Amino acid sequence: MSGGLDADDLPVRASLPELRQVLADGTRAVLVAPPGAGKTTLVPLALLDEPWLASRRIVMLEPRRLATRAAAHRMADLSGTAVGDLVGYQTRDERRIGQTSRIEVVTEGVLTRRLQHDAELPGVGLVIFDEVHERNIFTDLGLALALDVCDSIRPDLRILAMSATVDRGRLASYLGGDADDSPAPVVESEGRAFTVDVRWRPGDPRPGGPGGRGTRGRPAPRRRAQHVDADVADAVFDALRDHEGDVLAFLPGIAEIRGTQSLLSTRVSGDVDVRPLAGALSRQEQDAALRPSPPGRRRVVLATDIAETSLTVEGVRIVVDSGLARAPRFDPATGMTRLTTVAISRDSADQRAGRAGRNAPGVALRLWSKIEHGSRAAHRQPEILATDLAGLALELATWGGDSLRFLDPPPPRALDHARNLLQALDALDGNGQPTAVGRSMAGLPLHPRLARMVVGEPSTLACILAALLDDRDVLRGRSDELPVDLALRVGIVLGRGDDRADRRAVESTRERAHDIARRAGIPFDTDDVDIERSGAVLLLAYPDRLAGRRRPGQFQLRTGQGAMIPPDDPLGDEPFVIAADLDGHRTRARIRRAAALSADDVAAALADRIVEERRLVWDGTLDDLVLEVERRLDGLRLGVQRRRPEPGDEVTSALTARLRATRLGVLSWSPAAQQLRHRILFARRTLGEAWPEVDDDALLTGLDDWLAPYLAGATSRADLERIDLGVLLRNLLGWPLGAELDDVAPASLELPTGRSVPIDYSEEAPSAAVRVQDLFGLAKHPTVAGGRIPIVLQLLSPAGRPIQITSDLPGFWSGTWADVRKEVAGRYPKHQWPRDPGEASPRRLKDR
Repeated sequence: MSGGLDADDLPVRASLPELRQVLADGTRAVLVAPPGAGKTTLVPLALLDEPWLASRRIVMLEPRRLATRAAAHRMADLSGTAVGDLVGYQTRDERRIGQTSRIEVVTEGVLTRRLQHDAELPGVGLVIFDEVHERNIFTDLGLALALDVCDSIRPDLRILAMSATVDRGRLASYLGGDADDSPAPVVESEGRAFTVDVRWRPGDPRPGGPGGRGTRGRPAPRRRAQHVDADVADAVFDALRDHEGDVLAFLPGIAEIRGTQSLLSTRVSGDVDVRPLAGALSRQEQDAALRPSPPGRRRVVLATDIAETSLTVEGVRIVVDSGLARAPRFDPATGMTRLTTVAISRDSADQRAGRAGRNAPGVALRLWSKIEHGSRAAHRQPEILATDLAGLALELATWGGDSLRFLDPPPPRALDHARNLLQALDALDGNGQPTAVGRSMAGLPLHPRLARMVVGEPSTLACILAALLDDRDVLRGRSDELPVDLALRVGIVLGRGDDRADRRAVESTRERAHDIARRAGIPFDTDDVDIERSGAVLLLAYPDRLAGRRRPGQFQLRTGQGAMIPPDDPLGDEPFVIAADLDGHRTRARIRRAAALSADDVAAALADRIVEERRLVWDGTLDDLVLEVERRLDGLRLGVQRRRPEPGDEVTSALTARLRATRLGVLSWSPAAQQLRHRILFARRTLGEAWPEVDDDALLTGLDDWLAPYLAGATSRADLERIDLGVLLRNLLGWPLGAELDDVAPASLELPTGRSVPIDYSEEAPSAAVRVQDLFGLAKHPTVAGGRIPIVLQLLSPAGRPIQITSDLPGFWSGTWADVRKEVAGRYPKHQWPRDPGEASPRRLKDR
């Protein structure tokens, strides 16, 4: 190595002899060194020539891409070599490792992939886990996998865990695994002793007061987050006025960074450079933030927690700490993860404050109270306990076996949820083993959902959608005010202009999509992208996030949970959307990014999981029987089709049920059928129970006997109306009653003139309306029921007008006929009006 290493006065150098010895005596160790001690850049270089390494490589894991690149460049500078020679690095998006590289700085996902590809790690003698206190989920996984390798096939592989703030005793016990299971040795570095003056700026505890942070010492991160832009800007402005050196300000996210940057742009003097620093920014912006300002100028770096550890921000003498960070929080009940603004732990606050004392005494301004600080957690919550475990579950299934030891085991409920999701994505089979699809998914540096989409739909569109969802939004503005449609964003990536587009984000997304396509072996062709298929492609990644519209802007997820899109958003009127990004609300999640799709897309993709519910209903509008076929996907209603039902027992039952509900009102009673029914009723009423009951109650009671057998082919109201009820009533009579009915209750009355008129049996007594002239020559009153019941005769004039009602025709002839005769003779003089109609000769039809 060059003299640059010997000239570097890094505090960790004093601990190197002890570290060399413990790694020579054993295979595992813990190094605890405060910020600025130089552990990240000096330790790997210092261990290169150790005999136990035997010229093999050192792989050092960094939890962040920016820190990975910065550490490799710093070590290359110290060793006097170019990046990619002695020291190289690899991230998800970039690889600069040469054949002569002995030190490889990699991100956590890269290490996991290497272990999964070849667990023996050939040519590697030492794996260093830097900044283990950050407790990222894949750092924990990498440690568990590496320990498993050491305990099985590589007992000679050394593991070194390094941290500035860590529960060292617990970590040492976890790493212990030598023959006597004793804890791993802990080596400590004192570091530089530059003092940092910690000052508290809790603001006015009253709601709405200056600062707007906290209430009487209790954490109030949500309320503080609402004012963090202004609070940090105020503190930075005061710090520039009252103290020397550059300022490093910690904010929870990129939105707050941009807000603070905007506020400071109008307040600081022209010799101050305000630089943002976050993982979501371009490499150029990150490098500008890390690069010291020219002499005579001051610098303000507005950073997320990416600057807590590993990175060296030269020239910083002042730290302004909002005390907030973004952390993922997974809710197994909803299956959603959302980034939540949380109060940082005490060890994180120490890490941040230490940034001010790396090169000289400094000051740290904390925007919360000292009392509140004491109530905060000592250490940050491990990500494995609070985030989505789908990626972890897939890695575990691919690794095989359940013997991995974790510093904090994954919560069983969240792990079960993750495995259920992987089965829904076809990544795991029913026994929890990875499928061919699952193994292909595991090979892509994507969340399993996005990997499933790319594997299942190997297209440029899938790669663009994966890149869009894996990175920051390509549209500028507040997330709740941006359009929801992902298809719109696909169009922007493909070159369709939009005033809201962030040019750098668009370019980054395009590069990321191209990289995904390269890794998946997919030709990247932006000229052949069907944007309208965005929703159908997303369905592969989010089958559980299919949402159907209940009313404009209001949707129901497949799980049954409610979700909403702003009413003025175009997607609010779509029948179905795939909600790729939700805010995680338990009962009414806000859909932030989604794409539309049709019912046919849903049916084509999830045909084997769609259940059809068929039911026969009487449609009130059509007034007819219809078959409703409702397609459902778990709790989601996909749609209803209405069609004419096919004949069968179920249809017959539905028709008879309708007859009962309407008390036979659906049937079409012809006049002949009605008369027949009344004749039978008369016969029963007059002659007794030998005759069948055919009133409504009796017919409804016996419906299954007298009507249902004749409904075998019926499917509609029209079929019911076509039924010849007269035939069915005749069938009820049977023999010999059917033959006797015409004698007992004849349908018509035969008159002397040869004319016949119908007899009405609907009233208590049978009746007939007859023109009086048709009764001439009839001296005996007509009867039914074997002569027992006289027919009530309504006598009519030649014009059909009533002139008399009688049940005693002979008495009428001999009595009131004389008076009636005078009246009708005067009105109808051309007609014959005999004085004794009973004895008169009838004028038959043929004689007229």
